[in-house]
Amino acid sequence: MNVNRSDQEKFWADKYADNYIKKNSQFDNQLGAEAWGKMLFKIGNAVGCYLECGCNIGRNIDQLKLLLPSAKPSIIEISKPAFSFVTARHYFEHAFNGAILESTFEDGSFDLVFTMGVLIHINPDQLLEHMERMYRYSKKYILIGEYFNRTPTSIEYQGEKDKLFKRDFGKLFIQNFEVKLVDYGFLWGHIYDAAGFDDITWWLFEKR
Repeated sequence: MNVNRSDQEKFWADKYADNYIKKNSQFDNQLGAEAWGKMLFKIGNAVGCYLECGCNIGRNIDQLKLLLPSAKPSIIEISKPAFSFVTARHYFEHAFNGAILESTFEDGSFDLVFTMGVLIHINPDQLLEHMERMYRYSKKYILIGEYFNRTPTSIEYQGEKDKLFKRDFGKLFIQNFEVKLVDYGFLWGHIYDAAGFDDITWWLFEKR
């Protein structure tokens, strides 16, 4: 199933997984729940179930559990160590260990589908395909939180080339899918770094 994974997917599934877990195991989850409260302020009560595409060790799950304790979480995670880590700590309605494009959930299965710092690591040639998968899985809302740049650019990540791509992800999404903008904003790292957010620009869309 994974023979055609991109260089970026192979990097996250294998080479970088254990190192990332060691470096990112402690967060201020109360501060994170505050950040999620800002992002979901206009729709929070409408989220009964959600899917995180690329959850890693579950930082966002920990924080959303504080904000939306009754909402049912589901995940996609490409890294086996990270998947084992997060599934040992949480119960998920659906949990898939593999690449986003390898997943096979039914269309419209989740009130909210989101990424947080994941699309920046996707091969640009596969970006719209990943967005389309998110759009399909969502029943109503899609949230994207990524590094912003007005023009697409690649920057070195942890000494690796072609592993981080910045662009206007929101503009690309709204230009290619039948959605309307619900809200958008910026999480300043100066305030939210302790919660794991690092100068993240986010967009919240509703399917038309």
